[in-house]
Amino acid sequence: MRNLKTIAVALVTLVTFTANAQETKKIDVSKSGIVWTGKKVTGSHSGTIGLQSGALVFDGKVLKGGTFTVDMTSINTTDLKPGQGKESLDGHLKAEDFFGVEKHKTANLVFKTISGKGNGLYTVTADLTIKSITKSITFDITVKGNTATTTLKVDRTKYDIKYGSGSFFSDLGDKTISDEFELKVNLAW
Repeated sequence: MRNLKTIAVALVTLVTFTANAQETKKIDVSKSGIVWTGKKVTGSHSGTIGLQSGALVFDGKVLKGGTFTVDMTSINTTDLKPGQGKESLDGHLKAEDFFGVEKHKTANLVFKTISGKGNGLYTVTADLTIKSITKSITFDITVKGNTATTTLKVDRTKYDIKYGSGSFFSDLGDKTISDEFELKVNLAW
């Protein structure tokens, strides 16, 4: 009976220690940012999009999880000036042809598996939800101190964003837009 009590106490201690070992770091959205780049045959455009919220989960210094919500209504073109097509491109990106932000105000990213590669570098497979469509995406993320950085390449056609895609429309010529767009993410907590 005494051994049973000892084992029970040991198990409770182990479970409590394990549960307390993980720490959630809330992302400071005012110090974090996402820069997007979309390419087309005749060039590219870039801009920013805001994080609404986010958190990374650590076990000690080891990355164990993450979840993020992006404010899709904050899409902003930064390579064009007002009166030079900025308003038109911002409006088109927010329209149903692209991200349909009236119906889909947020996008979400939830880490599913994480494998360490050493020196703060991890490979993450996550569920990315855009326009209520969830697909798996894999990328590397680097954690240093209280910051993390990553670059994601997203195939927009997987999220029913087909406007100007040469994969779906022929004879687009120099109006063809790349299926992939890039997100450079800088996180701070």
